[in-house]
Amino acid sequence: ARAPADYLPILDSPPVRVAAPVVFVGHGISDPARGYDDYAGLDVKNRVVLFMRGKPDHYPSPVSHADKERIARENGAVAFLTVTGPILNPYEARRGMTTAPSAFYGRQTGVPPLPGAWISPAFADRLLSSGASDDQPLRASQESVNRLRRPQSRATGAVVHMSWESLRTSGPLYNVVASIQGRETDLKEQSIVVGAHRDHFGRQAGLLFPGADDNASGTAVVLEVARAIVEAGLQPARTITFVSFDGEEQGLLGSRLYMNDRLREPLKPSGMINVDHAGIGNGRLTVGVTGYDQRTAQEAGQAAGLAEQLDLFGFFPGGDHVPFKEAGVPTITVVSGGPHLHYHQPTDTPETINPEILQSAARYVLTLAWQLANSR
Repeated sequence: ARAPADYLPILDSPPVRVAAPVVFVGHGISDPARGYDDYAGLDVKNRVVLFMRGKPDHYPSPVSHADKERIARENGAVAFLTVTGPILNPYEARRGMTTAPSAFYGRQTGVPPLPGAWISPAFADRLLSSGASDDQPLRASQESVNRLRRPQSRATGAVVHMSWESLRTSGPLYNVVASIQGRETDLKEQSIVVGAHRDHFGRQAGLLFPGADDNASGTAVVLEVARAIVEAGLQPARTITFVSFDGEEQGLLGSRLYMNDRLREPLKPSGMINVDHAGIGNGRLTVGVTGYDQRTAQEAGQAAGLAEQLDLFGFFPGGDHVPFKEAGVPTITVVSGGPHLHYHQPTDTPETINPEILQSAARYVLTLAWQLANSR
């Protein structure tokens, strides 16, 4: 197996040297109270478990990667492999995600993380092919789980060898903040935050992750919106605060810190616009809205001449808008629509960026920020 096509280590994974049989545990869920347990009847002690990301269509509760890693550890696994099933869920599809192994922090807290790697569906098929009648056993298992509503877990007959070193270091994270002060006495304290995360993965697993689309593109949009307003000499009714967040990939550290400092009035923002991977795709803009009427987002698109390019949705579960949403602040998230083939990949380089898409995103965010900052 070769990185990054076949696998990428989970980036905060501990050092590992293990050779062990692989047991496929479906989606890695153990919830006997709801009648669904991927581990039922399986012995995974001293085994490597392989689980799909996400959850079955019929399973009602959210389940995180941290939950799955904890369950694997509690059942005695020595390591894990995780894979995106070939059948993408609606959220993954509309965000333009792929099934390729992605750079990722497991973000375990309070316990030592379990060694693990994100693998490709093709690699998973090789592991699952022993005794399988289907030439795409991962797809077949995913379809069976959704159709039959019961686990399809089993021993695979495969053995994997996992070996790498890892080093943890500590260091500072920096949010960069600037504001254009509002002109209206009764509104200027009700700031609108326009933000994007500046961090990415850097050099990891012997690879360079440039992060052009995720998220130099969003950072560029925030800078351009600020430049355009300042150079126009305009002063909004509300203060517009521009924030370049750090630590997003490591668990929204920068945006959580920012909001923790502003949970009380008058510092609490009245709205937040988040811009993330906005530089490639199909030319459309995908917009997630929480706390605002979706007509607000649509009206900004009409004013920017982009109304026919917008696809409006509700809450997006990942990104720097989440701490704002959790604090009751209305949010609008802007990403470019269509496939993001280089998401969390070493191939996310500047030459993949489409300037016209980036320009559309900047024009929309500028119009939206101005509209929100001047609304009554």
